[in-house]
Amino acid sequence: MNETHTAITVLFLLLLVASCVAMAAKWIRVPYTLMLVIVGLIISPMHFLPTVHISPDLILLIFLPALLFEASWNLKFNHLRANLWPILLLAVPGVCLAVGVIGVILHFGIGLPWPSAFLFGAMISATDPVSVLALFKKLNIPTRLTTIIEGESLFNDGTAAAIFRILLGIVVGMTATPAEKLFWNSLREFLLLISGGIAVGSAIGLIASKLTSFFDDHLLEITLTTIAAYGSILLAELLHVSPVIAVLVTGLIIGNYGRQIGMSPTTEVAVNSFWEYATFVVNSLVFLLIGLEIQFSMLQNVLVIFWAVLAMLASRMVAVYGLMSILNRFETTIPFRWQHVLFWGGLRGSLSIALVLSLPTTLPGRSTLVIMIFGAVAFSLLGQGLSMSPFIRRLKLVPGEPRMRDLEMLQAQMLAETDALKEVDRLRSEGRISDPVQQVLRQQITENQEQIRGLLSQLDFQEPHIVQQQLLHFQRHLLDVKKARLRELLREGLLSADSHHELITQLDKDWAKRFTERTAGN
Repeated sequence: MNETHTAITVLFLLLLVASCVAMAAKWIRVPYTLMLVIVGLIISPMHFLPTVHISPDLILLIFLPALLFEASWNLKFNHLRANLWPILLLAVPGVCLAVGVIGVILHFGIGLPWPSAFLFGAMISATDPVSVLALFKKLNIPTRLTTIIEGESLFNDGTAAAIFRILLGIVVGMTATPAEKLFWNSLREFLLLISGGIAVGSAIGLIASKLTSFFDDHLLEITLTTIAAYGSILLAELLHVSPVIAVLVTGLIIGNYGRQIGMSPTTEVAVNSFWEYATFVVNSLVFLLIGLEIQFSMLQNVLVIFWAVLAMLASRMVAVYGLMSILNRFETTIPFRWQHVLFWGGLRGSLSIALVLSLPTTLPGRSTLVIMIFGAVAFSLLGQGLSMSPFIRRLKLVPGEPRMRDLEMLQAQMLAETDALKEVDRLRSEGRISDPVQQVLRQQITENQEQIRGLLSQLDFQEPHIVQQQLLHFQRHLLDVKKARLRELLREGLLSADSHHELITQLDKDWAKRFTERTAGN
């Protein structure tokens, strides 16, 4: 009973602190998640909270499935397909390259043994751009750049975790296997981990999607998505395949296929709201616990942390600029300014900490690796995270930002007033308000609309940035309208399944081509 009471008290206090920070973040121009880390660092020495420690199981089995499922649930297939090459290059060969570069730098820089150097590389190569993506939404960063960063961060988690598992097995076993045989064995195990994770995620995602099509009950469908998210990671662990990839694929399938065939708009809103809240709570706890876990005594070993940060940044630089320059030789899709954001926006976070804490306590040099990981994560979240906003503005990636924000706000206000006018007419037709009241309300709304129209007329709609943003937004809207109509024709039997698939594929190809052409110059 005492342990249960203590656990509930700790959870209550953590949520209380997180809520206070969230409210303060509304007035302070610092990303909410970074403020949580800072607050955690400040209150940790004060012993304001009972002793709390992050366990790898807490992150890998409780927190990570929620974060990965929510992100992949909201990642659209057509956006992913349009940016598949940069995402895959950064998430697979990019991580492998980063692990190698980090290993070389740390081995020759501070004499770290090869196994420990490569282990650190695997643990620190997974990016966690939650704070950066939240900032992107505020700054109106091009959607394509956001998709690349989010897609890479999702898939490189799986790659980094798979490489870490292989390297840890080699280090713990310390077999005298010849180098060539060891390489091929590791490659085979890596492919099995990834392909097995895809298979598990596909199976659970398809089964859950089919089940949701048999009924329309938002509570039951929320429960099914929860079972799918956590069931995929548990089954993957049982089968010894990649749990991260399994959760990602499950979320992608349910989010893109399941919601189309089996979820009504009301249910979809309910599921979205549930996972949005779950992610808010999990992110709050993760970043606050990171701040509490990082002890200032850990950060006193400046030399080791300096080399850890140097290796982390150097490897990211080689992966981003090297691989994107190769990609641009075949198709010019990643502008140089975007590459700067990909480099500096590759923040590290919870997965790196979970992996280092999962190392066996008997592993030689474990304490050094813990210090290096916590130091590198602290620099990444606070140094890179806090400097992202001025860095992006310096690159002029948000031209016309204030004007664009004004346009969005005025258009939103106009839509709200229009809906309010419709509501007044509906209330009058139902006899719920009298004519005099209706006239007063209509006059107030009409005056508001005229005022908004006057402000809209003062904006320069011919500004290239505004034209491009509006064009992309409404082209995307029209694409969804066309797809919805084709789905209706399929359900009505006026269009065959093969013809429907061919038309949808052609629409996606046309959109991807147009999207690439429009955003390549940003």
